[in-house]
Amino acid sequence: MTENEKFQPSRRTLTTGLAALAAGGLTAGGLAVPLSGSAAALPSRARAAEGAPFVVPALQRWEAGEGEFRLTSASRVVVSRGNARLRKLARTLTAELEELTGVRLRAPGTDNGRADEGEIRLLLDDSDSHPEGGERYREEGSRTAVTARHVTVTAPAYAGVFHATRSLLQILVRDERRAVPAGTAEDWPDYARRGLMLDVGRRFFTPEFLRDYIRALSWFKFNDFQIHLNDNEIKAPDGDWSKAQSAFRLASDDPAWSGLAARDGSYDRATWDGFEDLAEAHAVRLTPEFDAPAHSRAFVKFRPDIGLDGGNSDHLDLAKEASTAFMRELFTHFVPWFRSPVVHYGADEYGGPVEQYRGYFNALAAHLRDLGKRPAAWGSLSELGGTAEGFDKDVRIYSWNNGWYGPTAIKKDGYEFVNINDATLYIVPYADYYHGQGLDGRYLYEEWAPHVFPDGQSVEPFDPSLHGSLFAVWNDLVHHPYTERDVHTMVNKTLGVLAQKMWSGDAAGLAYDAFQQGVDGLGLGPGLELLGKE
Repeated sequence: MTENEKFQPSRRTLTTGLAALAAGGLTAGGLAVPLSGSAAALPSRARAAEGAPFVVPALQRWEAGEGEFRLTSASRVVVSRGNARLRKLARTLTAELEELTGVRLRAPGTDNGRADEGEIRLLLDDSDSHPEGGERYREEGSRTAVTARHVTVTAPAYAGVFHATRSLLQILVRDERRAVPAGTAEDWPDYARRGLMLDVGRRFFTPEFLRDYIRALSWFKFNDFQIHLNDNEIKAPDGDWSKAQSAFRLASDDPAWSGLAARDGSYDRATWDGFEDLAEAHAVRLTPEFDAPAHSRAFVKFRPDIGLDGGNSDHLDLAKEASTAFMRELFTHFVPWFRSPVVHYGADEYGGPVEQYRGYFNALAAHLRDLGKRPAAWGSLSELGGTAEGFDKDVRIYSWNNGWYGPTAIKKDGYEFVNINDATLYIVPYADYYHGQGLDGRYLYEEWAPHVFPDGQSVEPFDPSLHGSLFAVWNDLVHHPYTERDVHTMVNKTLGVLAQKMWSGDAAGLAYDAFQQGVDGLGLGPGLELLGKE
């Protein structure tokens, strides 16, 4: 998905006031210095609430009460009777509270219908709704009522309850007295999809790292972790693709697929199931991606007969029905591993005839629907076809480059789409194009929002066709010596900023430096295996 060329996105000069902390701690409304730049003009359904506790992303609504809830050894988490998923969350939250605060709570219990002193109540109510939050509230929203005696979280869906527990934990992490201010929070995201895409095809990332990133993303209420599962280096060494790095990262125990998985690292079914279990518990979707018919050296290496130029290529030969048949069989075999309702099938940067590409695009989209999944693909139609005529329209498009297929053309053609624009949201570690040292945090915070695209192609805020936004890590420099920890350092620079802008826009109400100082105090959340608390 990245271009092997130097990329220098233009940026306006950005300025900001000095960071300021309100007396008694950082809050969303307690600022001595106003937000500078144009971010204050960016539309949002919420504005910073005076005195709201600092969490990332900021709460959509906050009404202050009197007093505070103090966490003690007499506190406990209680949940609705008969909900196994909430019972598991109660046990997890109890352990997380001890890890992050040092307070050992009583064992979790069952809610008895009344709010007893010291309780943190986690309740599901599928009739709960919010006139402003709408569908976003129904899917991921919550109400949290805090008094001096107890805390009650109510949500229509599990994700809302889970997200509310992240806010609760963040408040307690920042408060050395282990207290939560009394008040009522109403919270929901502005956009349905908020996430990160990680290229593991060009560089293997350990299972421990992926598990930590599921936890870290959930800490900031991201809900989509796209795993780019195959790819290869951009150019063949000396024109010989047999010498090129390539990998497919899933390892099946079916003998028919023996030899397809990369030798330098892959994930078997048990490992993938572990990812899915953890993601499900943390309200994160794992979106799998197989990228073809370009970026397909791993598949051509496994089946040379389906590759262009007699197999000396990273492109499938779409003139051969066997190529499309192979990809159908591949998805048929692996789709049962995936719990996400969406599967990404790549479909970008192909250099063959448009008629063949169109046939492949439509065939794989139909096949994924037959397998019970919603197909998603990289936006390429402006460059590859020049028109969407004849292309399947029931595909979610990832708008990664305005020239290849920008939001103006995508909207005109009637697709639902995601903002993952390369000029703004691509990290290519150590490259001299895109963002080789990490994204531009100040620009993102002060100038960007999910509806913002470069070159005058921004759409209206909350455009119904805009499903959300992701940022991406592409490991183009396959021979450069860097580690997964180095990648984390680059990503972590803007993790809080992107979470904020994707969830509730400018609702934080803080200048950039003050906001980042607050993010630094939150760490990455509990349960980490490798990354530790930042």
